[in-house]
Amino acid sequence: MNAIPQSLLFDRINAALPQTQCARCGYPDCAAYALAIASGGAAINQCPPGGAEGVKRLASITGQPALLLNSVNGSEGPRSVAIIDEAWCIGCTLCITACPTDAIFGSNKMMHTVIEPYCTGCELCIPVCPVDCISLENVTGTQTGWQAWSQHLADLARARYALHSARAAPQTIEDMEDGDGRDKQTLKPPVDQPTSSLPTEPLASEKRRSTIAAALALAREQRVALAPRKPAADKPR
Repeated sequence: MNAIPQSLLFDRINAALPQTQCARCGYPDCAAYALAIASGGAAINQCPPGGAEGVKRLASITGQPALLLNSVNGSEGPRSVAIIDEAWCIGCTLCITACPTDAIFGSNKMMHTVIEPYCTGCELCIPVCPVDCISLENVTGTQTGWQAWSQHLADLARARYALHSARAAPQTIEDMEDGDGRDKQTLKPPVDQPTSSLPTEPLASEKRRSTIAAALALAREQRVALAPRKPAADKPR
């Protein structure tokens, strides 16, 4: 029997993954994990969202024996979606940047909300939230792995991640050219514009840190103001 070409094997493996893009497999996304399996660099039991059924699917595609899910990567569980406590959201947009499927809607200094059908439960938004206002909600009860997921949701997540990645990709020379090969002038600063007047990354980062710090301080003040006060102890007579 002829061996399956690596490119075709990659396509089949990637299509069999749940596309949560959670990175729990140890790779940055599902495609990277699929490529590692296809090239023989990763085992087929490193995807907790796919669970035991996912391992069986990968075993069938690769011809490898099915294995128990590697506990180092996590455990199989129900499908969860992120929930944002909008009363405490400070609008820092860090969760929006972290979300691989653009499932969080909001803008700077405005409260954010999760678009549930697009959320894969990847949990990547939780550690970046500076005020811990994001939690997970079980939406499939006792159903886990592929019982809690579906091919339709996987295909949707894969398509949304592709769009997210395309928007986040740095511009190339080709992106900066018109159809006739000429550079787009709108992407270039004027020739006589002094370099010192252009925004720099350190300044932008410092401004962002200052904005988040101010928002955090405001959030702490609000928490203190809303916290129940203990009754004062009676003074000894």
